[in-house]
Amino acid sequence: MLEKPDSHVMTIINCFQENYGLAITTLEFLPLGADRDTAVYKAVSTDETFYFVKLRRGDFDEMPVIVPDFLAAHGVKNIIPPLHTITGQIWTLLDDYKVTVSPFVEGQSGFEVDLSEQQWLEFGQALKTIHTTEVPSTIAARIRREDYSSHWRETVRKFQRLIVETTFDDPVSVELSALLKRQEDVINRLVERASYLASILLTQANEYVLCHADIHAGNVLIDAVGNLYIVDWDTMLLAPKERDLMFIGGGIVKWNDPQESEWFYRGYGDTDVDPVALTYYRHERIVEDIVVYCEEILLTDGDSEDRKVGLRQLSSQFEPGSMIEIAFATEKLLPQEHKFG
Repeated sequence: MLEKPDSHVMTIINCFQENYGLAITTLEFLPLGADRDTAVYKAVSTDETFYFVKLRRGDFDEMPVIVPDFLAAHGVKNIIPPLHTITGQIWTLLDDYKVTVSPFVEGQSGFEVDLSEQQWLEFGQALKTIHTTEVPSTIAARIRREDYSSHWRETVRKFQRLIVETTFDDPVSVELSALLKRQEDVINRLVERASYLASILLTQANEYVLCHADIHAGNVLIDAVGNLYIVDWDTMLLAPKERDLMFIGGGIVKWNDPQESEWFYRGYGDTDVDPVALTYYRHERIVEDIVVYCEEILLTDGDSEDRKVGLRQLSSQFEPGSMIEIAFATEKLLPQEHKFG
């Protein structure tokens, strides 16, 4: 959320005191992320300890809090675990929001700073540890499992019909509508090929592992002394490892340097990457992004910064060397029997 929500500062500070036993002197809203239902803050306690506060409204899945707590407790050092309340809970309630608190790590995201060779090695090692950690059945049963759903692809089709049937008034919606019409052939190719590859994956016996599922550069944090952390577990699921590996070299703003990929896999270790799964995920990710930005822009109106930023981010995916070009290039890795004509 890029714009501050209605929750009063003192209400959040009182929530801290009552649930965490912490006296907060400063609370600063942080305009981060594209999720309109999530707001984040930086809090400072009287002993000058810094905390990261996340407010989430709407549907709340406990797993993005439970799993990092589990991973940190089992020795995964690249995790920032949630703070427990005075009653031992890992989240609490505040009006329409669920509140989670964790230590605040001052640093820069992978969008803001290039990872060093050592950090790429550490990143690879960390992701391999996550992929190979055995999650208890009581937790695994509550984690969403990859099913190659057609939801995103079908929803893109609905938006394609909407822009034909609707005349938009506000400039952001007009511009997005024009982009979708201009890129119709490209979008159709993404949807059709993702559908085809999903049908193949549904017939394969794939190994499912714990995946972060949104491990782009914005969700890697580097602190002042070079420590690397994997943050924001809201989209995790059990899936083939390629669900995460597709981001390495995938071109989401950064991370499309072959040297960086080589460093990452040196840390990750020898592994067979399924080209069908890798290609599917790179196509499907873009299809999902199109839906998310269409919902944010075409189903709302106004002059909010979230809508403008969303339009710029989606437009950039169609630029040379960006996500779509890389996704189509990944098709070259497909075995001959699955190559497109």
